[in-house]
Amino acid sequence: MSAAKIKVLCVDDSALIRSLMTEIINSQPDMEVVGTAPDPLVARDLIKRLNPDVLTLDVEMPRMDGLDFLERLMRLRPMPVLMVSSLTERGSEITMRALELGAVDFVTKPKLGIRDGLMEYTDTIADKIRAAARARLRTASPAPAGDAAAPAAPMLRSPLLSTEKLIIVGASTGGTEAIKEFLMPMPPDCPAVMIVQHMPAGFTRSFAQRLDGLCRITVKEAEHGERVLPGYAYIAPGDSHLRLARSGANYVAHLSQEPAVNRHRPSVEVLFDSAAQHAGKNAIGVMLTGMGRDGAQGMLRMREAGAYNLAQDESTCIVFGMPKEAIAAGGVHEVVPLHAMSQRVMARLATFGARAQRV
Repeated sequence: MSAAKIKVLCVDDSALIRSLMTEIINSQPDMEVVGTAPDPLVARDLIKRLNPDVLTLDVEMPRMDGLDFLERLMRLRPMPVLMVSSLTERGSEITMRALELGAVDFVTKPKLGIRDGLMEYTDTIADKIRAAARARLRTASPAPAGDAAAPAAPMLRSPLLSTEKLIIVGASTGGTEAIKEFLMPMPPDCPAVMIVQHMPAGFTRSFAQRLDGLCRITVKEAEHGERVLPGYAYIAPGDSHLRLARSGANYVAHLSQEPAVNRHRPSVEVLFDSAAQHAGKNAIGVMLTGMGRDGAQGMLRMREAGAYNLAQDESTCIVFGMPKEAIAAGGVHEVVPLHAMSQRVMARLATFGARAQRV
């Protein structure tokens, strides 16, 4: 007996988008559109009647704002939501807030050639709907409130450790909130953090700016050729690979437009491979929630080069895909719940310092 198809409800004020999403979703053997709605008020009734597995929700709509609807939905009837966002600065800021409120992920509407552009995203949209259907829902978080989340990780108080060591992070589905929870407790003297989060161009800047306002360290989009410094987190810009490189005694960031790896640009694999090559035992690898296997082999190469690696545990992942693949590949030393991850990383760094003092 074949498995039941994933039931999808599409909510968008554009009849064209509703039609295209229906065409894309119904072309997949394991999912179907059970209904469409032009606004949240119609959607509310259809959700009760059709009981969909996944909701695709436009960010900006008439009659009720997409964010207001999402906030009420996640409070009263939590379900997997995939946001459909415009490629604009306002669209990216709203999308970041939607992910904070509990949306699993998002897809973007192309600015031009909407039909051809969306059809090019067919595989991505289908993969994200599959991931959303399997996702572990979390309760919506309130508006950001400074560093009221996890307790602050202890200071290293060792300039040598801060400049020699690096923290290398990969994430995908659910990663924006996981990265926030990981970075907020980090002390101002922590080693440089380099991050690949699967995200399109135009969204990573809003993401970095949002984190920079919440964290004790400085968070920014990585720039080509800039020196990688302690107390900073560098996020790979959407649509650019981020590598660690060397310039004399210094670490530097290297960006490139080379082809996608594991269907992604930026790719976690690319960053982890460069960390294995240029940082070796001075790196700590962290694999957070995400769909797929990007970075699994790179994390193994980091381990073989002497790095110490941690992966987020299944119970705290939105999607236990990338951490599971990294564990299966043999690249992970420790599996850690998200709320304890920054503390474990800093504790591991402190052991380096204690070892150096004994020597």
